[in-house]
Formats: sequence, C-alpha cells, structure tokens
Amino acid sequence: MTTVLVVDDQALVRVGLRLIIDAQPDLQVVGEAADGREAIESHRRLRPDVIVMDIRMPNMDGVEATRRLAGPDLPAGQRAGILILTTFDLDEYVVDALRAGASAFLLKDAPPAELIQAIRVVAAGEAMLAPAVTKRLITQFVGRAKTRVSRVALDQLTERELEVLKLIARGLSNAQIAEELTVGEATVKTHVARVLDKLELQNRVQAAILAYETGLVELGTR
Repeated sequence: MTTVLVVDDQALVRVGLRLIIDAQPDLQVVGEAADGREAIESHRRLRPDVIVMDIRMPNMDGVEATRRLAGPDLPAGQRAGILILTTFDLDEYVVDALRAGASAFLLKDAPPAELIQAIRVVAAGEAMLAPAVTKRLITQFVGRAKTRVSRVALDQLTERELEVLKLIARGLSNAQIAEELTVGEATVKTHVARVLDKLELQNRVQAAILAYETGLVELGTR
C-alpha cells in the first residue's frame, strides 16, 4: 500500500484529493496538512511514501517545504517523494520546487488518472514531467536561470551516459530510452542512476533542466 500526505491550504481541495486517491486499492491518504510547516511535522510523524504538495500556501510555501523535505542536503534515504500540484501552470515557484527536489508536477485541473499515475511514479522512486511541460519550462525559465551550471560537470559522463541524459531531457521514459538505444530497461536504469550520481542530482527532472542549461540539448532538438 502506498501512503500519501495531501498538503493544500484549501480544505475542499484536500477533501477532493483524498476521495480520488483513496478510491484506488493500492493508495491511501494517511494525513493532511494546510501549509508547509504542517507538512514537515506530518511527514515526521507519518512517513508517507508520497507528498502531494501545493505551492502557494501561508506560513511556509510548498517550495521551502520541498527544500526541507527533499533537498540535496538530506541523505537519499530521508528524502520525501514530492508531487507538486498547482493551479498556476508553469511559473517560477514551480521551477524552484523542481530544483528543490520535487519529482513531478501537475496542474490541479489534470484528469484524476494523471494524478494517480504521477503518485505511483513518484512512489516508485522515479520522476515525471511530460515532454510538453519540459519544453515550456525550458522556454520560459532556464534561459534566465539565476545559477548557471558549468558544462565541465558533463565531462564526468561516458558517451552512453550523455546519450541517456539527452533522451531524459526530451522527456523519454526508461522504456522509451531502452527502445531508442536498443538496450534493456534495466541497463537504462543503471545509466540513469549513474548520471544522477555523477552530476549530484536527485531526479531526472533536474537532469533535464541541467541538460538545457549547459547547452547539451537545445530547444527543438530531436
């Protein structure tokens, strides 16, 4: 059973999310929180597998809560799996949350099936960002990122690992990468893990951002 913590400052939204999530036989909402501070406390007590996190909340917003629950300073085993859920489409808050360690991003008007899929992906320790969303994220924000990553970081990667990073940046799943490179999915998982480890990244969303920031991949690249 995958346990879920729902974090949103609107009670009606929390109720709606609980109803959708609890309707699944393999998912269970074990707690709710109305802001980032409550989310941190609830995570400490409940240790949910996934946190569905709103961004704009009083007292402590979702970005800061994500940073404290999934940030790079935490040991890997203590990082929470966080799905960002917001009304506001792509904005700087979303980008900041993804940089802080969130594993997935959805709009609140996304179909329930997409929400459930995203929760399962995050619970599996993976990340989800649709290719169309990745392109808009890069177009709107990466070009004016406050912190530029040196391309020197990519020198650590083998030729095959660079190929995998490029495909991650295109939004391909492990299965799609395996098909593209004509290798097994287990091999792809190993390559992805090595890419993240060498570049000191937490998930493939951050890897996609880095690929564009360094110029390894450019908009329109296929």
